[in-house]
Amino acid sequence: MENKNNQVVWVIGHRNPDTDSICAAITYANLKNQIEPGNFIPKKAGSLSEETKYVLERFGVEEPETVLNVGTQLKDIDFRRTDGVSSHISLKKAWELMKTEDVVTLPIVGVNNRLEGLIVNGDIAYSYMDIYDNQIMSRARTQYRNIIETINGHLLTGNEHAYFVKGRVVIASGACSIRKEIAEDDLVILGDVKERQLVALEQNPSCMIVSGVRTVDQEVIDRAAAIECILIATEYDTFTVARMVHQSIPIKAFMSKEKLVTFDIDDYIDDVQEVVSKIRHRDFPVLDQERHYIGMFSRRNLLNTKKKKVILVDHNEKSQAVEGIDEAEILEIIDHHRIGSLETIQPIFFRNQPLGCSSTIIYQMYQEKGVEVTPKIAGLLLSAILSDTLMFKSPTCTAVDVRVGKELAEIAEVDYKELAMSMFEAGSNFKDRTIEEIFYQDFKTFAAESMTFGVSQVSAVSENQLKKIRDELQDYLNQVMVDKNLDMVFVMLTNILDQRSEVIFAGQKAENVMRMAFPGKEEREGLYGLAGVVSRKKQMIPKIIEGIQQL
Repeated sequence: MENKNNQVVWVIGHRNPDTDSICAAITYANLKNQIEPGNFIPKKAGSLSEETKYVLERFGVEEPETVLNVGTQLKDIDFRRTDGVSSHISLKKAWELMKTEDVVTLPIVGVNNRLEGLIVNGDIAYSYMDIYDNQIMSRARTQYRNIIETINGHLLTGNEHAYFVKGRVVIASGACSIRKEIAEDDLVILGDVKERQLVALEQNPSCMIVSGVRTVDQEVIDRAAAIECILIATEYDTFTVARMVHQSIPIKAFMSKEKLVTFDIDDYIDDVQEVVSKIRHRDFPVLDQERHYIGMFSRRNLLNTKKKKVILVDHNEKSQAVEGIDEAEILEIIDHHRIGSLETIQPIFFRNQPLGCSSTIIYQMYQEKGVEVTPKIAGLLLSAILSDTLMFKSPTCTAVDVRVGKELAEIAEVDYKELAMSMFEAGSNFKDRTIEEIFYQDFKTFAAESMTFGVSQVSAVSENQLKKIRDELQDYLNQVMVDKNLDMVFVMLTNILDQRSEVIFAGQKAENVMRMAFPGKEEREGLYGLAGVVSRKKQMIPKIIEGIQQL
């Protein structure tokens, strides 16, 4: 399997992971990182059981991160990671940015890069074509610096960082009418006639723009400074200044800031497309979990998605795989179960062997590739084998599993019997755990004929531990059927030392299935005692399927 461009590949087991599912993911990712260029990362598809926690702690291995969905997310597509702009920049500058960046939407950000609003080219067009308000510049608190930049002006006196906050925009004409046209605090635009400039200043305007020049007479400058009037000169003519000055308005006056349609970087593409299809916007902002702005995407970006690359271990059925598996690219499968319902677009590396544990297969692959098995890796592989084979006592256990397990015990320098008992005791500790956590710690779903069913296996080293939770589990099964949309649910209460399981169940046809699968084994209504039955894979699932087929 070739991992092009060093892309990240997740190695992940089934939902409700058991010890083999976790240890196989960790050890196989370690092997792949040593034999192929790439970045293979172990993940887990659910919470750890107490047994698995014990194993990882004992061998000093970090718990993999949880991944509950491998569907394509916004972070998997190429979107524009353009910088946001300040709400104080001018309409003219915003328009120039749009042309330079070849975009129609600009994101507006504030402190800590938090999104404040959006402005589109249509908003700017509206500001040019549909504004008949000579006070909009002051109401928008236009900064004089914006005005200077917009009309290519020269500041002759005053503070360019101040704001035009009161008054109208007035174009002064004849000297006689100036006194009537201009009011205090207005912004005045006029030509290079000294007498008119002095008359205009008598009205105490907040700003005066003189067109057609680079500077004015010193007397005018001094008079403007005395009354704290911002004085600006520009070489543009009066008509051009009058046409352009409104382009200095800050974009915050026209930006959209209410009911913004935004998306989180971790949102799934299916969910995004459903929302986007109902909205006519062209571009949409992408935010992180702290609501910081990251970038923008369009509908076109959604067409170029990159599927997550995954390797599946210890399962090959869709019902057991992490959510979103149909959207991911499966590169490999390493498993020891029956071949299930997963489909792939192209041929893949699929290693499936009738052994008691996936980790047994992975140990073989270490040997085949000539990669050293360290004591830590050996401890994980051994723990998985002991867990899956119930310390070599399960009917699924093969001679290969036994041989490999004993070899690994030597490498890890542990007593496999002591390790197994310590693991089983940790897994039998139901204290401080909810019935839901106990039920789902080792739960798988299956399909046969037209029926779906689930089987949970709860193991312990003593009968009393199992009896304490049996009734509560029985009461919980109907809820499981509703939550998982199943026809039947079974629970194997397995006594590891006695090599025996009690089975409880729920579902309209579950009792008939059990009666056909295990005739004569009913101990009382709703409870079957099965001596020697400890393997879900080899002893329970085939029998249930046979029972379903006889209905």
